[in-house]
Amino acid sequence: MCGICCVVSLSVQHTAEDFFKKDLLCNLSRRGPNRSQQLTRTVSDLSYQCLFSGHVLHLRGSMTPQPVTDINNNVFLWNGEVFSGIHVEAVENDTQVIFHHLSSCSSESDILSLFSSVRGPWSFIYYLASTHSLWFGRDYFGRRSLLWQFNNELDKAFCLSSVSALSESDNQWQEVPASGIYKIDLKACAISKSLVLTLYPWKYRFKENEIEETFFNGLDQISKDLPACVSLRMNDSKLSLITPVVPLNRTVSENSVDSHCTNITNGIVTVEDLHGFLADEHKKKLVHHLIDVLSEAIKRRVLYLVRDTGQLSGKILSKPIRKAHVAVLFSGGIDSMLIAALADRHIPSEEPIDLLNVAFMIKEQNKQTKQKKQLELHSCEECFKKLDTTPVVNVSCFNVPDRITGRAGLKELETINPSRTWNFVEINVTLEELKRMRQQRISHLVYPLDTVLDDSIGCAVWFASRGEGFITNQGDLKPYTSSAKVVLTGIGADEQLAGYSRHRVCFKKYGLAGLNEELGMELGRISSRNLGRDDRIIGDHGKEARFPFLDEDVVSFLNSLPVSEKADLTLPRGIGEKLLLRLAAKELGLTASTVLPKRAMQFGSRIAKMENNNEKATDKCSRLQSVSVD
Repeated sequence: MCGICCVVSLSVQHTAEDFFKKDLLCNLSRRGPNRSQQLTRTVSDLSYQCLFSGHVLHLRGSMTPQPVTDINNNVFLWNGEVFSGIHVEAVENDTQVIFHHLSSCSSESDILSLFSSVRGPWSFIYYLASTHSLWFGRDYFGRRSLLWQFNNELDKAFCLSSVSALSESDNQWQEVPASGIYKIDLKACAISKSLVLTLYPWKYRFKENEIEETFFNGLDQISKDLPACVSLRMNDSKLSLITPVVPLNRTVSENSVDSHCTNITNGIVTVEDLHGFLADEHKKKLVHHLIDVLSEAIKRRVLYLVRDTGQLSGKILSKPIRKAHVAVLFSGGIDSMLIAALADRHIPSEEPIDLLNVAFMIKEQNKQTKQKKQLELHSCEECFKKLDTTPVVNVSCFNVPDRITGRAGLKELETINPSRTWNFVEINVTLEELKRMRQQRISHLVYPLDTVLDDSIGCAVWFASRGEGFITNQGDLKPYTSSAKVVLTGIGADEQLAGYSRHRVCFKKYGLAGLNEELGMELGRISSRNLGRDDRIIGDHGKEARFPFLDEDVVSFLNSLPVSEKADLTLPRGIGEKLLLRLAAKELGLTASTVLPKRAMQFGSRIAKMENNNEKATDKCSRLQSVSVD
């Protein structure tokens, strides 16, 4: 993973360096701590200048400083991973491989064909010197952040960057929409003194050589958010990228809901309730298909890393242990449990896996609120007792629901593979530290998103992925900092398998057809709602976020199924949502976690209750806004 940036000046009065601020350089270098360098391309007769800044997190193959160049003066910045689609040897660096392919492209359609073939997360910036054009974009899901900022009409400058910096001017940063790839003809812009973006959108291929003819209808929405000095148009040749996943199956049968689970009483769900589904051969076949594609997706994301075989030792731990290279954002819920269990198949057996579990200090409460929270925690503990999985419970101000389920999940994983070192990292955050780090680091990473939900999730993910906490070593809690550069996260599971409470509301109101529409919308907006933010947050620690549930093969498999095969919302919470995923977990030998109801990170970690209980998730977050203004 990398921090990439390009600043373009179309003004004779200003150089590109004039717009490249020191704090932006600092934020980029945190993403790529292993190597940083810059270069400038100046075209005097056309009065434009480009500054390229690359910051590398070394994960694969030989160290490749960015930006990379060739003999034709082309320049390439790459923040991505090629997991399939384009062949990359285990010892190769994918930046070099993609740039080699790009240098061989002889037309626009060749460039689009190349990026249509890549399977994996990416954002890129490519300067093609022969045509004075700048190409850039994000992958279909927007798993890598890329922002743009346009200066006012007099300055004639713009910037593309993985991450922003707080701006004193009125020029706002925005996420580059993951609607396709963009091109700017710098020669034409320099001559006309106007900035025009050309879009090459994503389109589905329904049959061999048959591409969707429907006109891309997002042009107006993208244009609406651009400043007046910038215009956006579709490319004249009507060229497009081919989406890397199959379209969503919107088939709805009258008899789609066919519950194999009729013995649930009083809404109490047990592991045994899953047996009936697995007795059905068709359902079992689907479950094993899901396990296979998800296992392969995780394999791609945990192998071929540059692995340091050293040990962590010294003052921190009383007993030296090997370094972990892979961590999981871990709540003990179904998504993170399944990721951890499948990662165990592919990570070398002698290598630890870090389970990052974050908790925010429970503030003092009045008597009524305190009783309510105690009942909730007690209910959470009772869930595991009934399933013969009693969690270790330490009564403390950090004993939040996700800590309880996380400890219980650890026990399940230790049962599945007792020889693996599972580092359960207890990350505890006080209100004072939350406020301090929000102001110092987190606010500009969440930006340009600005809601209460963005603040809560952004802060929780930042502290979790930092990995500073405690692990149990020889029976005692010892300070520990995760060394893992790869962080696996379960995002994408709820969006595809109807995991959120709003999906139940939608199903009750509009049935399966309405639920289908909701799930289609969820995946369509995941780039702007979640992924850019989470990439910026996790990348700030010099670590890379990886999203196995958004692997192209996983999404294509789930998209191919009718919604009734993925979830059954006629069943209670804890079984009906993400039903197919729960059955997969059961097949892998997981127990209590297979029937845990969905609990959002902001509630499970207790950050949502830490500062203002009266806020709505969609409200503008005053804490983020006040920091941005200061």
